[in-house]
Amino acid sequence: MSKKDSKTTNLVNEELRQQIDELTEALQRERADVINVRRRHDEQIASLKNHVKTDVIEDLLPIIDNFERALGHVPKDLEGNDFVKGVQAVVKQFETTLGNIGVQRIKTVGEHFNPQLHEAVSMEEGDGADEIVDEELQAGYQLGDTVIRHAMVRVKRQ
Repeated sequence: MSKKDSKTTNLVNEELRQQIDELTEALQRERADVINVRRRHDEQIASLKNHVKTDVIEDLLPIIDNFERALGHVPKDLEGNDFVKGVQAVVKQFETTLGNIGVQRIKTVGEHFNPQLHEAVSMEEGDGADEIVDEELQAGYQLGDTVIRHAMVRVKRQ
């Protein structure tokens, strides 16, 4: 093989190595793009699932509110009644199901007032500077960090 043929072969080999390097880099970028697209897709699906859950739960909360109101007005002579026990079991099952899908009831009575979780309906003045939830008027719920419905509360300074 002549020097000219050897130089030509080396140039061709160098060009081929450069093309291989460029194609390898392009392939790596494409793979990274695909991974990012999958990750964004998974995040969007999770967000959509949470949004749908939140919408359904918002529609169901008035039902549990009405069950709880009804149980709050059961006459003394019917407290041990099987029908009342059945309604109590339905409320407990509803709360368990909400818990199983990650929905939690917002803590209220005795907690420090938190405007991100609580909606104050009234404020009772007291001696101290601490604003403490004194009474829950309507339960609040959250799914993870997302508040589905703020708890309606009365607050007292202590």
